[in-house]
Amino acid sequence: MTINWWTLALQAINVLILVWLLSRLFWRPVAAAIAQRQATTQATLDAASEARAKADAALVEVRETRAGLAAERAALLADAQTKAEAAAKAALADAQSRADALLAAAQTAIDRDTAAARKDNAAQAAELSVEIAARLLSQLNSPMVQAAHLEVLVKAIAEMPAPERKALVAGPAQIEIVSATAPTVADKAEIKESVIAALGGSPRLKFVTDPELIAGLELRSAHFVLHNSWRADLNAILKEMKDAAS
Repeated sequence: MTINWWTLALQAINVLILVWLLSRLFWRPVAAAIAQRQATTQATLDAASEARAKADAALVEVRETRAGLAAERAALLADAQTKAEAAAKAALADAQSRADALLAAAQTAIDRDTAAARKDNAAQAAELSVEIAARLLSQLNSPMVQAAHLEVLVKAIAEMPAPERKALVAGPAQIEIVSATAPTVADKAEIKESVIAALGGSPRLKFVTDPELIAGLELRSAHFVLHNSWRADLNAILKEMKDAAS
């Protein structure tokens, strides 16, 4: 077998031309397309990475926001609870204060009513006591008691200031000698003589009977009363008892 070197050389040249053509017309565009595809893919991957980073950052921000909202919600709830508890305590304190005021007012009213009732009871008891004493004393009226009252009356007249005695005697109206029971003629004479001696001058005297006196002798005129009776004494005692009760 003989080798045709010219044929072999031509085939080699053809192969070189084919390789050159392939590298010129096929491999370069394909390599460029592959490089462009790789660049596009890398850009897409970079964009995806960036988007993922942004998404992760947004997720972190969302989580932080949710955590902040949760903390704010917890703070608001705590503040609302604190305010509610404070309002409840204030309302309770106000209600307690009002209740205490009502109780104090009620106690004051009870004390006032009790004191008023006590005063009324004391006044009624005093009036009853005086009335009982008046009934008992009315049974003790006697000439001896009348004589004692005449003595007290004369003494009281003597203790009056002289100008008052003169004015009483010089007055236009009659002077009444008041007794619980009508005195006898002899008693009238004695009483009149004693009163004129105590007053002096020439007074106009008139005897009047007033059973309310119980016992005693009093002088009365239009603007003058000289009390001297058991009724006057009992009234004075009754006033002192009521004053003491109040």
